[in-house]
Amino acid sequence: MQIRDAVEADASHLADLTDAPRDVMRNLIHDRTVRVAEDDEAIVGFVSFDARAETVHVTQIEGSADACERLLEEPVGFAEGEGMAVELLVPESSETVREAALDAGFDEEGTGPAFDGMPTIRYRLQTGG
Repeated sequence: MQIRDAVEADASHLADLTDAPRDVMRNLIHDRTVRVAEDDEAIVGFVSFDARAETVHVTQIEGSADACERLLEEPVGFAEGEGMAVELLVPESSETVREAALDAGFDEEGTGPAFDGMPTIRYRLQTGG
């Protein structure tokens, strides 16, 4: 599996993964740091994140279990280099992302806000920096 920066041409693939409109994904690519996971040149997942104050916020993550585990390394690595924490909100129904977060060392911090009526769980990782 290869991880690379997302480019505008990836927007339709990301839209397919999320059922979001292509232009929303194109804006995401322009507004956030977005990495995609490729397996045999097919996109199998992506992560978007940004940094504010002392925390890296994972704004979206989608993909297979292997892709999510590998993709979480991207914001975590950035946070470690900058001495920041990482936060992630995961829909309660997303077992794949929840397991990837726990495997990556994130701690469950309680409930997060609901998005479109879907409850979320807040995860946080304090890096050594």
